Amino acid sequence: MKLARAFSAAVLVGAVAALVGCASKSPIPLAENFELTVQPKVRSAGHWELLSRDVVTQTLDSLDKAGMPIGTQLHVGLPPSPSAFDLAFREFLITKLVQSGAPVLQMPGQALDVTYHTQLVYHNSDRPHFIPGQFTMLATGLMAAYGLSNQHLDTKLLGTLGLTSTLDYGASVNSGGPTNTELILTTTVSRGGQYLVRKTDVYYLENVDAPLFMRPSYRNVNMKVVAP
Repeated sequence: MKLARAFSAAVLVGAVAALVGCASKSPIPLAENFELTVQPKVRSAGHWELLSRDVVTQTLDSLDKAGMPIGTQLHVGLPPSPSAFDLAFREFLITKLVQSGAPVLQMPGQALDVTYHTQLVYHNSDRPHFIPGQFTMLATGLMAAYGLSNQHLDTKLLGTLGLTSTLDYGASVNSGGPTNTELILTTTVSRGGQYLVRKTDVYYLENVDAPLFMRPSYRNVNMKVVAP
């Protein structure tokens, strides 16, 4: 009898171990989110000016770190078939470079070439608007600390958590929330076919603003622009 019970127990343990082993394995990798990040949204020509300011600051700093002499001449090129953004962004770049004391030539020659490239990315997946932030995390921490010494959570704290969630939601959607359209902006400084400096950033765009970043040759292409 004891032997039978021991055998049954061994079989049970083996079965449980097998189930646990199966449960811990997956035929494909599991999906998980990246760490919390933020991404600016470009919504006005004023934002284009801010982008150019950031690009110029980092470009000049990178050139200095690369050992380029102060006063090295630059020429800002214009992409072929420029979009409305391309035309304005070049003007912003030239203005910021000149204001920063960099010599900018009107025509290419012996100067370093400053060029930029834009790429629009469209996502068909849903764009969730709410991302928990500092208000909610603070209130949740207070509730957790309160619960250590009290078995019953105070209704005021629960109300506070609801309020802070609302504040976080408002902070998230105040910019219009994430959209289906993103802009990849790359700025390059080169000389004789050699890359000297490169900077690439990603921004959200309002879906309906996408045509401002499309080159004329692509505007007649049947591209889906998702309404906000």
